[in-house]
Parts: sequence; C-alpha cells; structure tokens
Amino acid sequence: MLRYMTLRLISWNIGQQSEPWRVLVEDDSIDVALLQEAPPPPIGIDLDVIVDGNWQLAGWQARSFAAVIVRCSNRVEVTAEPMVKSVEAASANELAVSRPGSLAVATMSGPGLRAPIIVASIYAAWDRPLSAKKRGWIYADASAHRIISDLSALIDRQEGHRIIVSGDWNILHGYGNHGSDYWERRYRTVFDRLEAGLRFVGPQMPNGQPAEHPASELPANSHDLPTYRTRRNDPTSGQRQLDFVFASETIADSLTVRALNTTDEWGPNDHCRVSIDVDERI
Repeated sequence: MLRYMTLRLISWNIGQQSEPWRVLVEDDSIDVALLQEAPPPPIGIDLDVIVDGNWQLAGWQARSFAAVIVRCSNRVEVTAEPMVKSVEAASANELAVSRPGSLAVATMSGPGLRAPIIVASIYAAWDRPLSAKKRGWIYADASAHRIISDLSALIDRQEGHRIIVSGDWNILHGYGNHGSDYWERRYRTVFDRLEAGLRFVGPQMPNGQPAEHPASELPANSHDLPTYRTRRNDPTSGQRQLDFVFASETIADSLTVRALNTTDEWGPNDHCRVSIDVDERI
C-alpha cells in the first residue's frame, strides 16, 4: 500500500549569498530546494547538490553562480536525470541547454508520489540591448524564452509528463513596467508559451501577503504577491512578483504554492522563498 506524505520544495533566488545555505540546513521541513543565483555552499554544509560542477552562468559577464537543485532530506531521492549539457556538448539522450547555469533539472522520487517528478530550477538572466540609444534598458524575457525552448524537450503531449518548473523569471505577470503596454505584450508571450504545456500554479493571493504599498501600475484585479524587495530589509519595498511556478496538468491540482513573504518569513535575501507542497492524496 502506498504511504502518502506531503513533500515540500522551496524555490529561492539566494542572491549569491552564503547565509541561505545555512537556512536550508536548519529547516528540516524542506525536502528539495530549487535555487537560483547560487554560489558554491560554504565549507561544512552537508547537502546533496545537483550541479554540473561549473557554478557559472554562461555569457559575456563573469557570473559565478548558477541555478541548482539541492536534496535537503532523506525522505526523497533526487537524481541528475535527465543529464543537462550545453547545446554543443549534449548527446541525443541529454537535455541541451542554451545557457548553462540558467537551468538545472533533476528527477525526484519518494513515498507518496504516484510516479517520479522532474523538477527544474530556472534563472532568466538580465541582458542589455546592442543599441547604444537603449543602453539603459535591461530585459530578461529573451532569457526566459531560451529556457522554455530548452524545457520543450521534456514536454510530451501524447505520453503525458510530470514536471514542476520554478524560479526567478525576472518578468511581470499581467502588466508591464510602469504600465507599459509594450512590455506587457512581451511578458505575456512568456506565459503563453509556458502554458501551452504547463499550468501556472502561483504563488497568487491568498497564498501569501499582498504588498504593503502596491506598485502604481499593478492592475486592480491582479492576484500577484511581492516576491522581491528593492531594499532587502525594507518590507515596504516589496512590490513586484518575479518568481513563478508552473506544473504539468497531471500534478498541478496536487500542489499548494505559497510565497513566504511576511516580515517573519522573508529570510536573508532580496527574494523571498516560495514553498511548493506536493500532496498526491488530493
């Protein structure tokens, strides 16, 4: 007889900080962590990290961090499957990634899961346009689209799939920067592509605390929750949601997704944690 239990994933952009690694060690409720902007863990941190060993985000800038997946408890098994390789190095049986360090993938199995689940941690990196006239711009939707293209190899509409994708997308949901229609349309293309194979599962209100001072451009009917603060220790600076979770239809109803964004929950970084509880009794 299958012994059901709730498994907890945490998605978290740790901002190249060391302290979040210690938080993961101390919180025994976490089974798997999907991290972004992760540097190597400090000496003495005993966690099973799934990473290609490079700890670099590919690109012209020197960025010594990566998206990684971490096994935090013995309640689950986490394996580096499918194996992730750069496009030029990947074989036919490996997942080709266009920007190493932006995407980590692993397979999670354990008590209570009807079948293994592929989990993916993503980081949509900021880029700048080539035009000198637009050097003040930064954009991340291009990185998001590269990640979606990489993930498409895992989407099987005929056989079905069991996938959870989470991370820092660095885009806005349902509106554009400062109310820009142009940016709203660009961001919408990311959600539309993802939702062709996965369902957007949050976090959304009421699963988290709304902004104390919502951004002026936030639509009145938005259910977004702040997951990012412009000033790490200032709760009033949390206005925008940049972190989003998507899942296969086969498991989406089994997930409870919540932004851990109250003052007491936020943690030592500019991004809050996003909890993803998996309970297949639902």
